[in-house]
Amino acid sequence: MDKAKIDEYIQQGIYGAREINPDERRQFLGTLRERVVVVLTKKQVREKGTYQEVEELMNKNQEATLFLNGKMNYTFLSDYIKLANKTGNKFLISTDKQNETDLGLVLAYDYAIDKENIYITKSIEKQDHEHDENHLIKFFKKLF
Repeated sequence: MDKAKIDEYIQQGIYGAREINPDERRQFLGTLRERVVVVLTKKQVREKGTYQEVEELMNKNQEATLFLNGKMNYTFLSDYIKLANKTGNKFLISTDKQNETDLGLVLAYDYAIDKENIYITKSIEKQDHEHDENHLIKFFKKLF
């Protein structure tokens, strides 16, 4: 065994195996972007009920695993856990105490699928924007 291989072996013994794309794995709850079917932000997961789009994708991708952000309160995750049990998807609760991500849910395969659009745009932010827009219209109607 050459010196480089011995050094690598010692480093793995001390620090663990090297991880491919660790920043990406932290962001996507332990998986890689190229494997993702759909994601929801923590704010979206906190909304009442579940997203219809996520349920449809879980039904179509039953071999995919549902990753849930373990830093979130269980009450927000429970509807998606029930959904995973209903659709037959495996689920994992991912807790990384040292790092933070905005994602609350990731549906992903264990191999690359390279799906381009993984974000659902319907959200509280969109509803809030529509509400603000309607409020402004009403305000200006009152002025004129």
